Amino acid sequence: MNILGIESSCDETAAAVYTDDGLQSNIIASQAVHEQYGGVVPELASRAHHKTIWHTVQQALDEGNTPLSDIDVVSVTQGPGLMGSLLVGLCFAKGLCLSRNIPLVGVNHMDAHIYANFIDDQPEYPFVSLTVSGGHTQLVYVTAPFEHQLLGQTRDDAAGEAFDKIGKILGLPYPAGPVIDERSQYGDPDFHDFPQAMLDNDFEFSFSGLKTSVKYFLEDQDNREQFLEDHLDDICASVSYAITEVLVKKLRNAIEYTGVKTIALAGGVSANSMLRRKANELALETGCELHIPKLAYCTDNAAMIAITGYMMAQRGMYAQMDMKPFANLKQVLS
Repeated sequence: MNILGIESSCDETAAAVYTDDGLQSNIIASQAVHEQYGGVVPELASRAHHKTIWHTVQQALDEGNTPLSDIDVVSVTQGPGLMGSLLVGLCFAKGLCLSRNIPLVGVNHMDAHIYANFIDDQPEYPFVSLTVSGGHTQLVYVTAPFEHQLLGQTRDDAAGEAFDKIGKILGLPYPAGPVIDERSQYGDPDFHDFPQAMLDNDFEFSFSGLKTSVKYFLEDQDNREQFLEDHLDDICASVSYAITEVLVKKLRNAIEYTGVKTIALAGGVSANSMLRRKANELALETGCELHIPKLAYCTDNAAMIAITGYMMAQRGMYAQMDMKPFANLKQVLS
């Protein structure tokens, strides 16, 4: 079975080929146009997807040494994400399926982040996944393939959003998460004690207060520009510490609640070096086996869509051609 995966939920146009022999290609076309705005502009994102999607898919087929005529299933992100961006990928995928008379699989983007762990590995069920992407932060109890229990999620800003919004306050380029991660490696995480919200709640998250705390902390400085110049690394380290401490403490709660011996990280923020280090320490302390995708499979990519589509197709979880995109995760969870 040869799967073509297509991802276009936000600002990455991506395509990948996955076969019985594993991942054959994984192509990502990034959109630099959003950097000048400090965040993703939905209309510009959908236009960029429309312009690059065919070339991206063709490159994935070429590098995967798999002609379109050999593709058995097309797997595409159904949501959540930006509606205009999702529509480009979904309509393109439907067109391929109709023209080739092959089945379609619609993939939940958040599920795909979890199953990115299966590209190079085979986590044992049941396991708990800490899924931390730009727009969502979740703790998910995975008892079997596609049998999930949502333990908790963010009530406002996700961890990735917090990194990006705080980065904007600090004057860092977008996306700010990787920049803060890099700067934090040279700073002192104990420089300032930023708040860690909702620690009294087992599985829910909140990061909007942290953003506000950073804003007021800088406003209290007599010479903000000089203060930032002198202590940017320390502030980045303190922010990273506050966010990752909450994430790991909640993961610990989930381990104790479920009794699992396997845990996984997923999503773009799982590339954060401080989070990876703390998760490793937690795994050693609790006797759990930790799974983290390669860096290339943490941020939005089509490899995770292809592997998830492969697993769904194996179970006959095909979609109808009238399948619609969903922008909001609540549309699935409700």
